Amino acid sequence: MRKGIVKVSAVMGLLLLAGQFVSCDKKAPVKTNEVIADNIENTETTTVKEEIFYRKPVVFITGIDSSEKNFYKSARSYFIDKQFEVVDHAYSMQEIFNWLNKNYDGNLYGEIHIVASHNPWEGMGLETLVKGDKVTTESLRKAITLGTLPSLKEGISKGTKVIFHSEALGDNVELMKTLKDAFVGDEVPNVIASPYVAVFGGEFSSHYLAKPYYVFFPYSQSPGKVDLSKEIARKYPEEKDIDWYDALNNVKERYVGDPYTNRFSIPVKWEFDYTNSDDEMPKLKSPEAIMDWIEQDEKLSQAMKKYNIPLEKFRWRSTVKGNKLIIKGKVTVLCVLKPLIKPYGDLQHVEPDTENLRLYAMK
Repeated sequence: MRKGIVKVSAVMGLLLLAGQFVSCDKKAPVKTNEVIADNIENTETTTVKEEIFYRKPVVFITGIDSSEKNFYKSARSYFIDKQFEVVDHAYSMQEIFNWLNKNYDGNLYGEIHIVASHNPWEGMGLETLVKGDKVTTESLRKAITLGTLPSLKEGISKGTKVIFHSEALGDNVELMKTLKDAFVGDEVPNVIASPYVAVFGGEFSSHYLAKPYYVFFPYSQSPGKVDLSKEIARKYPEEKDIDWYDALNNVKERYVGDPYTNRFSIPVKWEFDYTNSDDEMPKLKSPEAIMDWIEQDEKLSQAMKKYNIPLEKFRWRSTVKGNKLIIKGKVTVLCVLKPLIKPYGDLQHVEPDTENLRLYAMK
């Protein structure tokens, strides 16, 4: 009988002990939850958004007009009317960078506008260094690599826009990339340019964009507007809205959207010194002989391929001075400009909106 009582007592003891462990297990989660709640309460922080201040847009007028053009003058007037800060007499990237460093006032540069001529064959009218080479991918990359181009110390952020107002610069992908590398400061800015031609001082709009079309002929040897209109029509068969003959005879926009033509020339010049050469100086007596000689020389042939203009479109001449052979070529470029107009509503130019990726390329 006593054994039975002992057994019952032992079982009751075990049950009580197990009950204590169960009770402890029930309390543990509650205790942990309290600690987590305390940690959350203690680690709460208040985020304060820092306000960024940008200074008024600054515009660099980087050239002087010829007697036949008013590109820079009209652009200057346009930006003055917008009450932007206009900087004259900055004709090189070096001068632009020096100005930006010197005039930084503690507020970040928001918009940096650069008005500069450009064509797809010769690069920009803007110099790389003062009295140095014009800005091309090669000249600018060299200046960056050698450290001869000043670096931007302060004022450039990821919100900075460097906007080039030029002719079809947005299509020059390599130059756009190099320009972006040049403008990198503490942060990387946005470099913006249009694949269209920037036009200032129009009769119907003070600033608009136009699509360019090109046709070529040897300098001072025009075949005539009829033949040129047929040639450019064959070159751009997808363009059905332009009367090419009329456009080649127009020098300005007669009404909103009216195509018209600009003219410029591209020169090529090489000098070869045969003073200490074992090679005999060639006798190039005709343009055909010069073109044959260029095609047979790998370096000259590659150089001309970059222009993407047929050799026969250049007027070629060669002269000899002592032991030097001088070869010159020159081509006339007729650029038909078709202003971009709104496809609906009143006849108006499309607004040059730099946020519109159909109008501007961004790097």
